[in-house]
This record gives sequence, structure tokens and C-alpha cells, in this order.
Amino acid sequence: MKRACWPLLLLLLALSVPASATPGSIRVVDAANGAAIRDAIVTVGKQELHNGGDGSFQVDRAATAVLARAPGYLAASVTGTDLDQSRGILKLKPFAPRALYLTVYGVGSKTLLNGALTIIRRGGANALVIDLKGDRGIVPFPSKVPLAATVGARKVTTIPDLTSFARRMHAAGIYLIARIVTFKDNPLASARTDLAILHGKGQLFRDREGLAWADPFSEVVRNYNIEIAIEAAEAGFDEIQFDYLRFPDSSARLILSKPTTQANRVQSIADFLAEARRRLTPYNVFLAADIFGYVCWNLNDTGIGQSLEAIAPQVDYLSPMLYPSGFQCGIPGVKNPVANAYAIVRGSLEEAQRRLKISPKRFRPWLQSFRDYAFDRRAFDADEVARQTQAASDFGSDGWMLWNARNTYFDAGLVAAPVGH
Repeated sequence: MKRACWPLLLLLLALSVPASATPGSIRVVDAANGAAIRDAIVTVGKQELHNGGDGSFQVDRAATAVLARAPGYLAASVTGTDLDQSRGILKLKPFAPRALYLTVYGVGSKTLLNGALTIIRRGGANALVIDLKGDRGIVPFPSKVPLAATVGARKVTTIPDLTSFARRMHAAGIYLIARIVTFKDNPLASARTDLAILHGKGQLFRDREGLAWADPFSEVVRNYNIEIAIEAAEAGFDEIQFDYLRFPDSSARLILSKPTTQANRVQSIADFLAEARRRLTPYNVFLAADIFGYVCWNLNDTGIGQSLEAIAPQVDYLSPMLYPSGFQCGIPGVKNPVANAYAIVRGSLEEAQRRLKISPKRFRPWLQSFRDYAFDRRAFDADEVARQTQAASDFGSDGWMLWNARNTYFDAGLVAAPVGH
């Protein structure tokens, strides 16, 4: 056979192979500029795929859906005929959530919810953090997780239909974050002392607020929280955020199902997140972990099981609580945190990034939008909020979140971001 015929023969052979038996390449790119996204995560079925190094992923052509997400972007998917027509390109839209927090009761209050939505409509924010398991263990929607009802966590309903709520918020262009208070769980620990943290001679441990905690080592406790997270993902929430992802910061001698050595504490938190990530994989939902601000600086686990190096590999976002009022010992070079809000936020983020050597887009900090309680009692008004959001922006984090326990916010100091952010 003449040499010139080989290309034609190879083409005919390639066309004779069934498409379902050949691997395909999906390349995840930035929808704004077409650049490859190297830290994207692609999911097919229950499997997370690994990046080929150039933003490409090998996907079996038998796949009926390909899902993708990356820090700094909105998650996306292609299915059915769209998968064939995509020509192997999956585009992700850049997005930086600028979020306001609403409690179990705040989301059910027309006044508070509408106040937050008004700020969003004006461009000051574009996301909401909603308590789907709050600080007192309340689950405010009709959860089908049996334990929620049996322990008394379903006494209040402020979101009658979680899926409808998510659709309504998405229709308004709002990014939704489900906050799940994990191991501080008064209803669970009080109703099931076999799952609770104890102290002394077996009494129920209660923190400074008088609230009981569940045992982070317990598989039942872990599964309970993950099942609630799955319900949020099924309803359409964009991100799952685990808070109180730690052991109590107590000097009391606590009794748990395992010895509370530093190694055990750190491993417990990492194992919980790894299991949550595995079970949430099919939903292509972002996973975030709230951590103490000082965890950015401390090389130990701060006595509560939070280690930057152990948590970061398990989540899409690290969300340090960088409230200046919480830095009562200051940070290197900053003795008065509330007078140096910018330095606290940017310095802490830079220190965490220096240690982890990851993209700044892997961080989204909690910022202070409430009166100082530790120093001079100053109100954190527009100027203080603006300093913090500017620090996060200058660092390059994927947006920010404002905390106010009363859910009262103002848009002074909240500057509308460019279109698409």
C-alpha cells in the first residue's frame, strides 16, 4: 500500500470504533477568556476525575452528564445532546460570592430577608448564607432525616419548601450557601447522651452558652450532618458550609468515645470532611469549612482539631472567621486589631496562603459587621466593613461573607462589583 493511503486508512479505522467505547476529552475553560482552568474538578457519576495538567479531563463517551466546578467560578454541567455539541469544551463563569448571613429565624422574617434582598438588588451583595442547621441545632425545613425529628431539631419551620426557596433565590441570581452547624448540637446531644460530649462523672458537657455538643468521633453524628448537607445539595444549594467543625474550646476534662489527643482531633475533622466530600460528589456542590481566625497563624490545632494542612485538601473553600474583635492577642505587627481591620484580614489570609501554597481563590473569609465586643466597643459601620472587603479583594479571595447575628445589614460600604462577579 502506498504511503499516502495511510491517513485515510487510519481515519476509517477510527470511525469504525463505537463512540461509547472510546474515551473523550473534556476541557474546562474560563467562559470570559477561554483560558484553561487547571484546578477544576470534573465529576462523572460518583467519581471525581483528575486534571491532565492543561485543564483537560478524559471522560468515557458513555457518560450522559459531565459536571465541573472550580474555586472562583460557578459550577456547571453538560448533559445529553449538549454533551455531544459541546465539542469537548465546558465553560465556567467567573463568580465571586459576596454574601450576607441569615439565621434560622432571619430567613423566615420578611423584614430581614427583604432587607438582605434589597442590598442584593442594589448590587452590594450577590449571595446568601442560610442556616439549614443553626447554632442551636434547629433544622428549619421539612427534613426527611429521621434523627432531626426524633431529637427535637424540627420544632421550627421557616423554610416550608427548600427546593422552591432555592429556585426563587436562583431566579434572582443569588448564590446560595447552606450553613450547617456541625458538632455544637444541643438537641442531638441532649436527646442522645450516648452521642454527646460528657465531662466530670458523666454529666452532659455544656459550653458558655449552656449548649451541649455532640461527639465528633461518632459515626452517627457525622452521618446526621452529612445527610442534612445532602438534602441541601438536592434542593439546589450551590455550596455546603460546615461551621463549628471542631471540638469545644474548653479547659474541662471532656469525655468522648476516643481520647482527645491532638492527632485524634485533627484526624477526626479531616475524616469527617473526606466522607462528606465523597458523599456529596454526585451533586457537584462546593464544600467549605469555617475555621477560627487564629488557625491561620497557629501551627498546632488550636486545641480544637482545626489544622490548615489537614482541612484544606478536603474542601473547595477555607472560610476563616477574620473578625478583628476575635483577635484579642493581635497578630505580628498589629496590637490593636479593631483599629487595623485591613491588616487583620489581609495579613491572616496571606499567612494561610503562605503555609498552604494554594490559590487565593480557595479562600472566602467571614468579615465583621457587628459592634466590637473586645476592645473599644466601636461600631463596625461602612468604613470598617469597606476596609475588610477591600483587604479580601486585594488579597484575591473568592469574595467574602458578612456576619451579623441580628441579620441587619446596610449597603453603605458595599460597592457593586463588575457585571459577572
